[in-house]
Amino acid sequence: MLFFQILLFVGYLYSHLLTSKLSISRQTIVHSLLLLGTLAMLQIFPDPQWKPANGDSPTLRILGLLSVTAGLPYFVLSTNGPLLLRWFSLLRPDASPHRLYALSNSGSLLALLSYPLLFEPALSLPGQANLWTSGFVVFALCCAISMLYVRVTSRTQPLADSQNIDSGSVAPGLSTLLQWFGLACLASVMLIAETNQICQDVAVVPFLWILPLALYLVSFILCFESERWYARRWFGPVTAALLLALCWVQTFGLHVHLALQLLVWFVTLFAVFMLCHGELARLRPQPRYLTLFYLTISGGGACGGLITALIAPAVFPGFWEHHAGILLSALLALFVWFHDRTWILSIRRPPLLALINSILLLAAIITVFAASIGEYTRSIATVRNFYGVLEVEEFDPEDAVILKHGRIVHGLQFHQMPSVPTMYYGYKTGVGRAITVLRERKAANNGKLRVGLVGLGIGTLAAYGKPEDFMEFYEINPNVIKLAKQYFTFLSNCKSRVEIVKGDARLSLENQQPQQFDLLVLDAFSGDAIPTHLLTAEAFQSFRRHMAPNGIIAVHISNIHLNLQRVTDGISAVTGLASVTIHNPSEADTDSGLPLISNPGSRWVLMAEEPSTLKHSLLEQNAVPSSPQNAVFWTDHFTNLIQILNN
Repeated sequence: MLFFQILLFVGYLYSHLLTSKLSISRQTIVHSLLLLGTLAMLQIFPDPQWKPANGDSPTLRILGLLSVTAGLPYFVLSTNGPLLLRWFSLLRPDASPHRLYALSNSGSLLALLSYPLLFEPALSLPGQANLWTSGFVVFALCCAISMLYVRVTSRTQPLADSQNIDSGSVAPGLSTLLQWFGLACLASVMLIAETNQICQDVAVVPFLWILPLALYLVSFILCFESERWYARRWFGPVTAALLLALCWVQTFGLHVHLALQLLVWFVTLFAVFMLCHGELARLRPQPRYLTLFYLTISGGGACGGLITALIAPAVFPGFWEHHAGILLSALLALFVWFHDRTWILSIRRPPLLALINSILLLAAIITVFAASIGEYTRSIATVRNFYGVLEVEEFDPEDAVILKHGRIVHGLQFHQMPSVPTMYYGYKTGVGRAITVLRERKAANNGKLRVGLVGLGIGTLAAYGKPEDFMEFYEINPNVIKLAKQYFTFLSNCKSRVEIVKGDARLSLENQQPQQFDLLVLDAFSGDAIPTHLLTAEAFQSFRRHMAPNGIIAVHISNIHLNLQRVTDGISAVTGLASVTIHNPSEADTDSGLPLISNPGSRWVLMAEEPSTLKHSLLEQNAVPSSPQNAVFWTDHFTNLIQILNN
């Protein structure tokens, strides 16, 4: 989002300078050269050298990668809107060009919805790249035709003079520019901040991020298509009331049904978007200052992206920028409400009910902010980086400490039983049984095990380590490593030799010599952000290179919304790997005296080169049959989460 927002601003700056400094003929010449240069250097697939070599923050690498691949073509696309709008205003000075801006956002909305539903399921990545490249060529031809038409028309008939059109209009002052900028910035902050908050802390659901962006685009479409969609007298008080409801949901969210929570979140967000974009549409200038208008609002959007993507993670330990956005949205709603009723411009006092509502709203927002700060101070530790917010908390009812990533608990350790594996890694789980079976078979060789573990968590699986074992953890998030060492004792108490490799596990394994693992644990699938590159044919080809004879690959596929067994069944069918899926139901571990929280239920898939490796009574208990007819097969060039959504 940050990359595209910044590049949109740069594209709008180009359009503004081009149309304000050059004649029509020179504008078409410069833009034609830009199009030809972009076509000559068009490259969608990145070079392999862009693969990260370590576990440092990937922000700069992602921005650099996008710059050398999508950067130039997207820059050209971003210039198109204001440039054509300006030419249209010169050709048709009597017509409003703003409806074309609404039409442009309609195209963006169509693309947003059609890609995951239509193009991604039907085409591989090379197929998508070829189609996109062909589409860009068609786009360039359309631009060339448009420029030829404008150039020819400018010679055959007089155009509205770009300097004299709307000559009676007053240039927007600093106050107006700041209003444009601030409204666009607030909408951008709320879009990204609330998307982060919803997708991590409210509902960890795949594709949920699409809805806020769709609402953002719909509000642009409605507000710039016609004035009838935005009425200040309604959106001011309604947005204020919805923000009050949102504060209530944030305060009592654990006791509110998820569907109702999401409804309040999204309706409120849409109201804020309509408020910001409705005010922008109300303040839009005469056609003469179109490019300046769109340049300013794109700058505000880019500033919002900088705040939420770079500044907030460095300053705030949690998603506090969302609370700040709610506060600013409330102030805007109250200002619009009072300003529309002229209370703010007259000596008349507003009605008592309006004042009471305003006080309640601001008090509720301050309470929510204070509650977040209080929760932060009550936590043992809260850290934030590119990968999100991690919290270490005391779990008082069970005398335990937990690691949370939003609403997902990634590990639990009991104070009284610090060496007992819990959660998805208990003795009865698929991975616990695999370790028992492997150790039993290696008893003749002193039971020595070499174990690779993708995903550290709090290091729970280190509880299985014995003095002669070797355990190598692969972890991409440096904050996870820090918290696991500082607040949990699984790693420090482990009797085995333990090493932690920082960085992406697949890339690390690709760069290592064969490790001869008896067990390779893939445990990065218990949240919303599924690392699909660990479940492809190419990934398993790399994993198999590191396996010892009769070794087992254990894949953790516990997930509420996705049926990852369909993917592992596909890998098994195509690669010839034998597999067994073990479902461990949620129940208290009475043998160990542990409560229900220690075993929330888990699903593991065990894979091996030979079926005999998986022939053991322990591995046959709670086994789930495979469904080859429902299997899906992923490669590095084709993955699709829609295929595996649970019904």
